[in-house]
Amino acid sequence: MSESFLSETLPLIDVDVFLSNPLESEVVLEECRKAADALITYGALLLHDSRALEDDNAAFLDLLEDYFDQPDAELKKDERPDIMYQVGVTLENTEKPKCAADEPCLQIIARLDPAERPLDISGHHPDPKCRFFWKMGAPPPYETQYPALNAPNVVPQAPHINDKWEETLEKWGTVLKNAVENIAEMSAIGLGLPLETFKDAGKYGPHLLGPTASDLRKYGKKNTILAGFHTDLNCFTIHGRSRYPGLHIWARNTGKRIPVRFPPTGRYLLVQAGKQLEHLTGGLIKAGFHEVVVNEATVQTIGKRKITNPGRPCIRISSTFFWHLSSDYDLAPIQALAARARSLLSDSTVSGAVESYEPMKVGQQVQKYAHDHSNSDSTLM
Repeated sequence: MSESFLSETLPLIDVDVFLSNPLESEVVLEECRKAADALITYGALLLHDSRALEDDNAAFLDLLEDYFDQPDAELKKDERPDIMYQVGVTLENTEKPKCAADEPCLQIIARLDPAERPLDISGHHPDPKCRFFWKMGAPPPYETQYPALNAPNVVPQAPHINDKWEETLEKWGTVLKNAVENIAEMSAIGLGLPLETFKDAGKYGPHLLGPTASDLRKYGKKNTILAGFHTDLNCFTIHGRSRYPGLHIWARNTGKRIPVRFPPTGRYLLVQAGKQLEHLTGGLIKAGFHEVVVNEATVQTIGKRKITNPGRPCIRISSTFFWHLSSDYDLAPIQALAARARSLLSDSTVSGAVESYEPMKVGQQVQKYAHDHSNSDSTLM
């Protein structure tokens, strides 16, 4: 798939340009401006990164398919509901899309053209997906006020999973973490900020590799909602390529639903803005709305993989990494960016009314969402 095709949906940013040229060079500065503009306009971008090897992604997807193909009784051993599922497994029909009971979010849907709206989430049904959270943050060298957000990892015990688990997750998770931290640097430069602004704010963040799993043997009917319309709570979210399509995002400037298309092979990743980045930028960058559904392309891929990979479980894995700001970081809008945000509001289709971004600790923000939206996607991302 050509770069021109990719660019028809989302801007394509090349992190290799950033890494292989002097920071002050015009080619780097231009790529950084492209990254910032993409996040402002779309809340998302496609990223080319030569470090994202197909073999590493495939090994990760294989392992997670095998893990989620285990019986529920085995999976339940890895649940940690006492800390809001912040590590370990979350079984299907647990998470509810926050938007289903959130009036401002429902108003955003109502403003969209009917042809561009997400699939109906008004039934308030939980998402039929599972998830596993694997912590990948560095422990802070101080006593955090939010220890629940820095809980130890859960390692599955089944022998055929256990012996490959940590190495595989750490390897692919590190690729995603390195890529998203480079985007944090690039977007800071593109916004006129020091390179380290966002990266330093997330130095001790409780980053999470959070793959989701949807069993398409049970939930493979067209128009099934796998993850209802929502935004992510964290700062940046980065995805590897899934074997099954179905992710839709919404552009801030047009309100158009965009099906995310990855090439069948190649070193591409998807980056989305989350609520922490929205808070820091005073709404200049808005957290991107998205959903995962079974669409026609999903159904076609199910049929093809039954023929080409008959021995593999038909489970849709999303290799998603949630990059958080540090729990003890003081979260407040950067005033210069907040001023720019106010000037953009009148041109925005999806973003809605002016929001208040009150100063608070990042840990308070996470706890507030956990309290306000129990078992919704926003408690977890």
